[in-house]
Amino acid sequence: MKLIKFNRKKNPSTNISFLGLEEARKVHAFHQSFPQYKPTPLAVLDHLAQELAISKLFVKDESYRFGLNAFKALGGSYAIGKYLAKRLNIDLSDLTYDRLVAPDVKEKLGELTFITATDGNHGRGIAWTAKQLGQKAVVYMPKGSSVERLNHIKAQGADAAITDLNYDDTVRLAAEHAEQNNWILVQDTAWENYEEIPKNIMQGYITMVVEAYEQLKKLDEKPTHIFIQAGVGSLAAAVQGFFADAYGEERPMTIVVEPDKADCIFKTAEANDGTLHYVKGNMDTIMAGLACGEPSTLGWEILNDYTDAFLSCPDNIAAQGMRILAAPLKGDVQVISGESGAVGVGAVSEMLRRAQYTELKEQLQIKADSKILFFSTEGDTDAAHYKKVVWDGAYSI
Repeated sequence: MKLIKFNRKKNPSTNISFLGLEEARKVHAFHQSFPQYKPTPLAVLDHLAQELAISKLFVKDESYRFGLNAFKALGGSYAIGKYLAKRLNIDLSDLTYDRLVAPDVKEKLGELTFITATDGNHGRGIAWTAKQLGQKAVVYMPKGSSVERLNHIKAQGADAAITDLNYDDTVRLAAEHAEQNNWILVQDTAWENYEEIPKNIMQGYITMVVEAYEQLKKLDEKPTHIFIQAGVGSLAAAVQGFFADAYGEERPMTIVVEPDKADCIFKTAEANDGTLHYVKGNMDTIMAGLACGEPSTLGWEILNDYTDAFLSCPDNIAAQGMRILAAPLKGDVQVISGESGAVGVGAVSEMLRRAQYTELKEQLQIKADSKILFFSTEGDTDAAHYKKVVWDGAYSI
């Protein structure tokens, strides 16, 4: 594992109000209008915390989200909702699920097609949202994608296929086809002249974050550290933005975690030269949801101003996290966490149990009174690969 620690900026300039508590409650209200909505659980793993010699360890378990085994539908559904509200000239606060599926609204909208590129979970969320609203979805996946994840997307009625391109080139293909066919591109990475929908997707994610915030308040707890994984950086920026707005200077230390084969955020932070740095090629990490080589411009602005540290991890760290959560200590609950969801837990468990990582632990000021929050953003979305890692011990430490 490799770490870069930033000194906390005293006067960060990037606007995070759109990710703050006030906006979060509006986003939350929209998701609550869906009949499938239930808050996902916050696992309190006291015995694991004791084993690691820290005070508390919390895992937000997104395997329960909308029956889709991952959090991604939060962003896609909210972005589509905001797009439709704008098209209908209706304030989003008046646009609930029931309103969106009303016959008069459907008649006004006609048949729309939403297109996206995905490693799996985001595309499944877009396909699910389109199906719920009676619209169409087209989903492209990069080469090497899981056929099981592809079939999950097709099961939601989408036209889906695996390309022979890497993730970032698949995004470009989706953007080209959106322009050619007058489809609506719903992508969670931002670039020049494409920021509105990625911004709305980031806002959608904060339903998960505000749930965790409220669940912690009920326990009278506040985390000292948050480990959040990154692909293009949109989720990490949403988590960072919310807690920075909610707590200000008293916010938890936030560490952004990436696979070492697709650590574009880490490389951008490491260079620290005012430009984005990319990872090219296949990016053959088991953390499929994080296998992104180009940072989101919008996400990086927030991460650059507010994040405390960046961590690059090999695949065996994610595998370790999966196994720890799958086989809890007696008295703790089990969390079924996929490759991208478990890397933070794996990283912390290694830091606190291996002498070789003592320096990382000290740099991050993890101590006996530390209270660490993780977001397990997916369950076993590729069940066969999950078993390979957890049952058969693939990618061992």
